[in-house]
Amino acid sequence: MVIKSAILCISCACCVAAGNNAYAASDGESLEYAIKAAYLYKFGLYVDWPPTAFAASTSAINLCIAGADPFGMDLDTAIRGQQINGRPIEIHRIKNVGRDSGCHILYLGPGNTQEASQALDAMRGNGVLTVSDMPGVGIINFVIQGDRVRFVIDEEAAAQNGLAISSKLLSLAVNVRPRQTGIRR
Repeated sequence: MVIKSAILCISCACCVAAGNNAYAASDGESLEYAIKAAYLYKFGLYVDWPPTAFAASTSAINLCIAGADPFGMDLDTAIRGQQINGRPIEIHRIKNVGRDSGCHILYLGPGNTQEASQALDAMRGNGVLTVSDMPGVGIINFVIQGDRVRFVIDEEAAAQNGLAISSKLLSLAVNVRPRQTGIRR
């Protein structure tokens, strides 16, 4: 776990450092989403899902992108050959989110807050890590601070979805809404 922590810290530092100049370049938005793509799968390294979230011990982690996909090939490139706790990662680009979507990580991009709220309602209590660009929507929210891609974590929402987020990831967040009950790992 120490090695994973060091890798995450180095990866995050590289992403943050790259993000320093994200808006100086004309393709700042594409760099922003390349950094977010790297974060998306790395978040999964520090999340414990309930055993019922997977059909088998070899089941893939399903990383779902709801609605319009702002990542293009950046996400495919970021996860190529990667695994989360020995599980392969599969990307699913979906139009509609429902309880039967099979997502383990669900990204809700910028857009319609009402649709995002409906998607979150469908995923509530379903063992899904929800990530969003919209403030207050989902378990992890991307934010831009000082031209850097950062994130906020709602640990209480994670607990309500049956997820445990590592204290190592929590320590990298710019803000954490703490869990009301339970023990952190």
